[in-house]
Amino acid sequence: MGLSKKATPKAFQVRISANALSNIDEITGYIAFVNQQPVNAIKVGDAFFDTITRVSLNPFAYRECEEITTKTKMYRRAICYSWRIIYRVIGVDILVLGVIHNSRRPSAIKALRKIR
Repeated sequence: MGLSKKATPKAFQVRISANALSNIDEITGYIAFVNQQPVNAIKVGDAFFDTITRVSLNPFAYRECEEITTKTKMYRRAICYSWRIIYRVIGVDILVLGVIHNSRRPSAIKALRKIR
């Protein structure tokens, strides 16, 4: 009567843009070299990629990005420490657009819409 096998959740296909990788590199570099905290830089970098992995499992569990509104609600954000991971969902594909600190102006987030 029921399912004979347990259905495993299908992960979405994730691509990380060059802009997002650059953002992560700048953030971890700043923490490691300017703040002189290399262990914390590793922890933050790992946390970014862990969050992206969780996004791939269920991208619609995270809130819509209020700064980039659309009818289809394809722009979303995940919070990791003090940063927002902005991503776009199209079908079964996820494109991570950027990583921006929460204190940044909304215009910096709106600029991410142009990334392909």
